[in-house]
This record gives sequence, structure tokens and C-alpha cells, in this order.
Amino acid sequence: LATGEEDAVAGLSSGRVRWEPCHEHGAVGPMAGVVSPSMWLFEVRDSEHGGTAYCSLNEGLGKVLRYGAFGPEVLERLRWMDTSLGPALAAALAVTGPIDLRSLVAQALQMGDELHNRNRAATGLLLRELAPALAAGPDAAEVLRFIGGNDHFFLNVGMAAAKAATDAARDIPGSTLVVAMARNGTDFGVQVSGLGGRWFTGPAGVPDGLYLGAYGPADANPDIGDSTITETSGLGGFAMAAAPAIVRFVGGDVADAIAATRSMYEITLAEHPAYQIPGLGFRGTPCGIDVTLVARTGLLPVVNTGIAGRIAGTGQVGAGLVSPPVEAFTSALAALAE
Repeated sequence: LATGEEDAVAGLSSGRVRWEPCHEHGAVGPMAGVVSPSMWLFEVRDSEHGGTAYCSLNEGLGKVLRYGAFGPEVLERLRWMDTSLGPALAAALAVTGPIDLRSLVAQALQMGDELHNRNRAATGLLLRELAPALAAGPDAAEVLRFIGGNDHFFLNVGMAAAKAATDAARDIPGSTLVVAMARNGTDFGVQVSGLGGRWFTGPAGVPDGLYLGAYGPADANPDIGDSTITETSGLGGFAMAAAPAIVRFVGGDVADAIAATRSMYEITLAEHPAYQIPGLGFRGTPCGIDVTLVARTGLLPVVNTGIAGRIAGTGQVGAGLVSPPVEAFTSALAALAE
């Protein structure tokens, strides 16, 4: 591990410390999404297919590490998460046993979440499962206050659940199903079931949305992070019809949110049997992006996302909607045809 900022920059510049996609290590991280040896991780298991996915613990909103902030308050919070929050959660899960995330996601969709930028209900449901065991442990008040005050706490674990689900569809010969979408602040990449671990990329776009305070488009970094795994699994932008209040965060109006979800049925192969949208007559969320359908219809996946400041240390500057680059899908389709 680096001893400080200068050592970290030197290590990255020299190649002593390597950057590698979380997806290539069975993990996901929102925004900058760093996973390092000093971090506690949630482990999410697919009991039916045997897969496992991992994610870090969510820090909250504003000036946080995943948005590029690294001031004293960020480091202090990370140390507390290492010494107090992580051990408390591990002890609580040892008491409760595994928690059924599929059930929590299904309930949260019927309570107004879309499970990418709105996780308020899901966080409350997870906290309800953990609270009795957490209350019996050390630092109980602080831990409960932190989780209860962070409406995005469920995001990371929900992302890992989404990855575990989409990973089950990997490596099917000839399959045109998208199993991962991710971005790193410069490029947007997709992986397709029938093409192994190859990434097909294009330039990441700048989200169009609402900005915090005096920030504007000039302050925005191009789209970044692994959280598009939610859309890959049929949540997030694909489920906005379940979360009308999301438009107060990412922009647009309720009609836009409903239209976005309806359009995604045109480029997906199925409707999720458990993840249902009350406002659409309990229709299942559109899931299973097909690169063939994307190319045929010209419709691109709808992604809702936070917006990171382009200058390191700024933190979050807004939230909005963004589309992946079409060439990521057309190049994958061309590779399948070879």
C-alpha cells in the first residue's frame, strides 16, 4: 500500500501499482470505485449458479473517495469504515446469516426505488435486516446512524448482486447478450456473453442532468464507474418507471422516466420475473440487453448516473442521464459475426 498521496502517484506512474478493472477480479465499484487491500467488501453469492461477486462499502454522497475527493475528512471516514463499520457488519452478518438480496430488490422496486440512483427503500430494508444484530455490537449508535443517513448505502451491494446475476450468463457460445457495461472516465466498455472477457469500447459521454449549487457542464467529468451493471441487469435507467421521484435527482419529468423504461423493452430479451413495476401493471423490468437489437433499432441503453467533478478532489457535481457509445455495441456484433 502507498504511504501517502505522493507515494501513490509515484507508484502509479512507475507501474509499481497497477490499475485493473474491478470486473476482472469479480468485483464492482461505483464511480472511481477503487478496491484496495485495506477495504472491507460485501460478498454476494449466487446460490443457484455458484457465482460470487464483491463490492466495497458505500461512503455516502458529496466529497467521497469514489468521486475523486481525498481530503482529511475523506480519509478519516475511510479509517472509521475500516475499524468500526466493517467489523460491525461482519459481526452482524455472522448472526443473521445470508440476506436474500433478490427479495429486497423486488420489494424496493415496489416502494419507489430503481436501484441505481435511488436506493432509499432498499437501504431501509437492508437496515431492517441488520439492525437487531448491529444494535448488540460496539459503536451501535454510530453505525446505525451512518447507514440510516446514507440513502445510497444499498447501491454497492445491489451492484454486486447485479454482477452475480449477469455473470451467470457469461460464456455462452454465440450469445449476443450483454453481461457487463462499465466506464472509466474516458471510455465506455461492454462485454458480451459469447465473446469471453473482451471489452468493446467507445468514448464515455458527459451526462446530461441537474447540477449541484453553482456547478455546471464545464465542471463535469465524462461518465465513470461500474454502476452501469445495474442497467445491465434491468435496473437503474431501465427501471425508472418504478421510481418517479428519481427525476428530481437526474432531471426530466415523470413521463420521461416511464418512456425510458418502455423503450428498453425494445432492446432486451426478457422481462424479469421477480423485479416488477407497479405503474406498468406489475410488468417485469426489461432485462437482457441484446447487441443485435441495439444495432437493429438504433436505441441505446438508458443510464442514470452521478456526475463526478473533472478536477480531482471536487467530489460529486450533479446527476443525470447518459447513453453508451453505439460503436461499443456494433463492434461487439461485428466480432460475433467473424
